[in-house]
Amino acid sequence: MSAPVDAVTGAFSYTGRYIARRLLEDGRRVRTLTNHSHRPGADDLEEKIEVEPLQFQDRKRLAAALRGADVLYNTYWIRFPHSGLDFDRAVANTRTLMQAAADAGVRKVVHISVSNPSVDSPLPYYAGKARAEDVVRESGLAHAIVRPTLVFGPGDILINNIAWLLRNVPVFAIPGLGRYKLQPVAAEDVAEIAVWASQQPDSVTVDAAGLCLRAGNAVILRGGAESVHSDRALVTAIHAGLRAAGLPAAAVSLLEQRDYQAIQDLVGRRGLIDLVIPRGGEALIDFVTEHARVPVLKHEKGVTHIFVDRDADVEMAVRIIVNAKTNRPSTCNALEKALVDAEIAPWLLPPLVRELRAAGVEVRGDPETRRFVPDVIPATEADWEAEYLDLILAVRVVPGIDGALQHIRAHSTGLADGIVTQDADRAERFVREVDSAAVLVNASTRLVDGGEFGRGAEIGISTSRLHARGPMGLEELTTTKWIVRGTGQVRT
Repeated sequence: MSAPVDAVTGAFSYTGRYIARRLLEDGRRVRTLTNHSHRPGADDLEEKIEVEPLQFQDRKRLAAALRGADVLYNTYWIRFPHSGLDFDRAVANTRTLMQAAADAGVRKVVHISVSNPSVDSPLPYYAGKARAEDVVRESGLAHAIVRPTLVFGPGDILINNIAWLLRNVPVFAIPGLGRYKLQPVAAEDVAEIAVWASQQPDSVTVDAAGLCLRAGNAVILRGGAESVHSDRALVTAIHAGLRAAGLPAAAVSLLEQRDYQAIQDLVGRRGLIDLVIPRGGEALIDFVTEHARVPVLKHEKGVTHIFVDRDADVEMAVRIIVNAKTNRPSTCNALEKALVDAEIAPWLLPPLVRELRAAGVEVRGDPETRRFVPDVIPATEADWEAEYLDLILAVRVVPGIDGALQHIRAHSTGLADGIVTQDADRAERFVREVDSAAVLVNASTRLVDGGEFGRGAEIGISTSRLHARGPMGLEELTTTKWIVRGTGQVRT
């Protein structure tokens, strides 16, 4: 079973090599599209990644090279016109690349741009970068655009650029008045941000606003501290759309105060606020629940489980667990605990641990797990309560379905739990006795999602019991209104 694969244009180039290394650390396979397979400083990657030519003139071949990739990290650009290649051609090449990515079924594009691009810039480099961003936005693909400022690191690209200028231009000027507020960013940090961006929902802000408006609700949004500027820009765009549609812009508001006192004031407004949906860390959810004077629908952390029954198909169980853990480990529906029936443990655990490790997963196990795979990291009691949101999985051997149910009752947060088995009676018992928002039989926990359930965008996965549980889409944001039309009926 192979690890998930991502594509990086120019993985031997400066920024691309750091993204490739970061992905390899996560246990991902990396395929690069490049015409420069040997670059100084990237020798360590040559034996570790797949190499395909970057052929913009052949869209079908480009799509074939991208086929099977989950995310495309696009670092393609030119620093200076050369060999008949100018910025207009670079924009056209970016368009071909996006079309090929769509043809290949790439899930998401993370596009590396530059700070402050503008189509109005007198500098062709910045104007071209802005036009390339527009191409990404118009592609119809889910995407994130990363705009680093001055990138530095070993083998400094800034020094490389200055050296190129000195070799080619005897005198050069730095535009402007020299009053730059420039925050350099390390190449490793650009890679970290790019990989993080690939794992984020397309736009929780836009999804939440759109769902609430479609359901006939006004909404007050409060994002995380890390997204305050993005949220402000998104809400400004939403306001413009509302005005253009003849709707009140005030239907979508953004709470920009960062302190918890503002949250406490908001959730105490009975008569003005009908429902609060806290999405975030455990501390935020606990704070809202404690201080709210209005109904709360909680989206709690996902301490999720898959129990492998003694009558499970071993190959199926391994495939499901590896997918549930590695598909997108930073999401709440990613698998955190695997429970293994003692009867099947000798046959399941060795191949399971082998495949998990091949995918870059750190496996922690109880003493029984370590009896079958001795070099597994010992699990502690804290592991059974932890939501890792990372490539870490805790494994426990249990005495059959009774032991699994007991463990899940003690440790599950009620978001999603599943069983792998060929025994219909035990499957039905598991479904009946596990009190979670979603219970799965022979399927990955990663399927617990509004889109996967055919319900479209979701505002969260509710772990509350009133009034909605599981993925909350449009229908769950409405309530009931009874309309009675009579011809004079009275109650006797």
